[in-house]
Amino acid sequence: MTFPLIVLIPFLAAWLPVLAMRSGRNASAWSAGAVLAAALALLLSQAPRVLAGETLRAAWQWLPQAGINLSFRLDGLGLLFCLLILGIGLLVVLYAAYYLSDDDPIGRFFAYLLLFAGAMLGVVLSENVLLLVVFWELTSLTSFLLIAFWHHRSDAREGARMALAVTGAGGLSLLAGMVLLGQAAGSFELTEIFANAEQVRASPLYLPLMVLILLGAFTKSAQFPFHFWLPHAMAAPTPVSAYLHSATMVKAGIFLLARFYPVLSGTDAWFYIVTTTGFVTFAFGAYAALWKHDLKGLLAYSTISHLGLITLLFGLQTKLSVVAAVFHIINHATFKASLFMAAGIIDHEAGTRDMRKLNGLWKTMPYTGMLAMVAAGAMAGVPLLNGFLSKEMFLAETVQFAGRAQWGLLLPVAVTLASVFSVAYSVRFIDDVFFNGEPQGLTKTPHEPPHWMRIPVELLVAVCLAVGIFPEHTVAPLLAAAVDATVNGAPVPPYSLAIWHGFNLPLAMSGIALAGGLFAYYFLQRTYDLHRHLPTLFNGHWLYHKGLGRLLGFSGRLTAGLENNSLQRYLGWLVIAALVLAAWPFLHLGWSSGDRPRTPVNGMALVIWLILAVCIAAAVALHRQRLVALIMVSAVGLVPTLVFAWLGAPDLGLTQVTVEVVTIVLLLLALHWLPQHSPAEPSSRRGRTLGRAAIALAAGGGMAALAYAVLTRPFRSLSDFYLANSMPGGGGANVVNVILVDFRGYDTFGEIIVLAIAALGIAAMMGKPLSARRAADQDGRPWSPDLHPLMLSVLTSLLLPLALMVAVFIFMRGHNLPGGGFVAGLVTGIALILLYIANGIGWAGARMQLAFAPVIGAGVFIAGLTGIASWLFARPFLTSAHGHPNLPVIGDLPLASAMAFDLGVYLTVVGVVLLVLSSLGRATVAARPETDKET
Repeated sequence: MTFPLIVLIPFLAAWLPVLAMRSGRNASAWSAGAVLAAALALLLSQAPRVLAGETLRAAWQWLPQAGINLSFRLDGLGLLFCLLILGIGLLVVLYAAYYLSDDDPIGRFFAYLLLFAGAMLGVVLSENVLLLVVFWELTSLTSFLLIAFWHHRSDAREGARMALAVTGAGGLSLLAGMVLLGQAAGSFELTEIFANAEQVRASPLYLPLMVLILLGAFTKSAQFPFHFWLPHAMAAPTPVSAYLHSATMVKAGIFLLARFYPVLSGTDAWFYIVTTTGFVTFAFGAYAALWKHDLKGLLAYSTISHLGLITLLFGLQTKLSVVAAVFHIINHATFKASLFMAAGIIDHEAGTRDMRKLNGLWKTMPYTGMLAMVAAGAMAGVPLLNGFLSKEMFLAETVQFAGRAQWGLLLPVAVTLASVFSVAYSVRFIDDVFFNGEPQGLTKTPHEPPHWMRIPVELLVAVCLAVGIFPEHTVAPLLAAAVDATVNGAPVPPYSLAIWHGFNLPLAMSGIALAGGLFAYYFLQRTYDLHRHLPTLFNGHWLYHKGLGRLLGFSGRLTAGLENNSLQRYLGWLVIAALVLAAWPFLHLGWSSGDRPRTPVNGMALVIWLILAVCIAAAVALHRQRLVALIMVSAVGLVPTLVFAWLGAPDLGLTQVTVEVVTIVLLLLALHWLPQHSPAEPSSRRGRTLGRAAIALAAGGGMAALAYAVLTRPFRSLSDFYLANSMPGGGGANVVNVILVDFRGYDTFGEIIVLAIAALGIAAMMGKPLSARRAADQDGRPWSPDLHPLMLSVLTSLLLPLALMVAVFIFMRGHNLPGGGFVAGLVTGIALILLYIANGIGWAGARMQLAFAPVIGAGVFIAGLTGIASWLFARPFLTSAHGHPNLPVIGDLPLASAMAFDLGVYLTVVGVVLLVLSSLGRATVAARPETDKET
């Protein structure tokens, strides 16, 4: 199936607008538009099948054991939202090309916009609910970048942080809800979840999972009391508001209600939570919008109100409430996007959005005023406009609900009253801007915008008119497909989209709302002087900052109590926490040893462990003499090498000894910056020694007891599986290497990424020269001025080629004999470390002009590319292929694709070792007195 490319195209092509900026703003806009147009064309090619009632599915296994697959579905609901995302996105691209100034980095803006569009498409097309959560979080991150696009403004930065905090918290709640949903349904795939809907509703997990999912939906769709982030997000450029806050991002929460309606609805809990939240949001948003003086502030609260209206409809669960909700999703997206764009035009051409200054613009901007009037009329529910039709269906469903409960009559009365405010703020939008006197204090002379800047508004207003006048011929097929997908094929009673249904109660309610809205506005404007008053409203912004301040204060106090720059304290807390967790099972289950026969004591083993114990005791006793302690620590590290060799694990022994050599050399370089003796602790602190000793004895004794309890019992090891499958499954006789590059290659891939990040962090920290001082011994005498002895330099020159040959040998034999990319990388690193030490940073750098960070990147890239190549053959990530081709002269040649992965490991290790070494070396050179520096 090709439709998943709809999601992939915006992500793959997000870099095009940035690159196209070299050819100018128009080229950047054209490239962004072309990307969305390509995705839209692909969507339209699949639309006939979806409109015919088919649900398209495509899936690729990712982590099937965890229930996570790259699976997608395209049904009527997904088609509707994809059309909104891509269609309005195209219009926003055209609008933004004229709205943004020449100083704005428009290429970066379009790149963010494409990334957001891809994330939204992923949300609406995901079949796997955990994959949906991944895309859900991507919408929060990309919207943060778009809201904070004007990052030089403090309000933009604050609005972006607030939106990310609220929607991000909702995303965590959604993740928890989806995990519980998968447990209740027995699957994370929507198709199976829908099939097991009754099982989900009967599950004891139903209520918590429903609440968690609804929290995710309510935070994203700005439902009360999480609404406050949306008005503050209006600090974003108007194209962002027109796209995110009317048609796409805030609709993601509504999409979630629609998508999971067949599974979560049908219960009293759903009804009370969703209906109550929707009604309060609808009424509060309508009332608050009337008092806002900022054009976008008014539109923000009106958006909150209409989102509450849609949520209320999903909560009612009447026969046609879903139809009304889906219909209003379409209508609201069109008239609200056009209104935001009209507000942006007014701000762009008049220099302000303050309605106390904007009056009488009809004289200078009549065409924009006409477009705004039509869009505002659709928002108010004026007949012959699309908003009227869905508003009528909404009122009809409240009347339908009135007959189901004794108190049900209150709902039609309440929504009619709230609709009065909806009409009032719509009238205010038009009257205060285009009429009601003359403009005051404008910084610019208002005039009509460029023709192409009006085109998006004209097209959206045309849709409002076309749907309002010819609903059956425009939106009916799409609405039917979307409703069918929302109810998952359940029967829907017949409904009509006709303009006229005769004189009935919903029509009377609509008339009351229109007349009442006109009266309310003119009464408040003329008598109450609306411009001079702003009533006290629920201040979610204050609560947010108060809660955030308390949270930051608590975390600060907690951090101050735990993080005091004492490594001893950090280690102590870590060990104590491990002790508590490990002791818990013993306290409940007790401790006992097994009856497995004990292994006789071996004399050689006893000698080796005695040497280890002596070295450990010496390191502890002499820890204040740093150089001596380091030598003891190196001895401690070398003893396990002897153990590995004695027990028949040469691979582990080889790795251990090379790691020890590299670590000790780097630690010796670090000792250059430390005094030879660590200071003794004050006598007042010596009492802590007993406490530390007690912690150490408890930890050591606990581990010994645990090990003894395990080893004296029979157990089955994974070793048998690896030994049996190493050759047939991984094509290698060296079981250790096959485990690293095949069976557990994903772990190794993650480890080299962590290694790379650590090395880059060290290089960044060592980027600034350390304080200059001359290294000296314990008596204050300088170290030998002969920094690079001639004998060491000559010897290194002879050994380097041999060491590199040994590294190549170890690398090539690693799949069948002891060796591999990791050990070969360490051997190469040791050889090059000797070269640096023997000849100096300047000498070696001049002869090996190589940037080590790209070497690390190349290693990680090659390792990742090897894993991705498995997908081309429909195999899991990092599945290796192997064979034994018979070549002329050479004969049988064992080959395995894991060698490429091992090459990536090799390059990463070499790059990490040399990057850390060169960073320490450069810092050392930079801090030496001038007389000691190399020329």
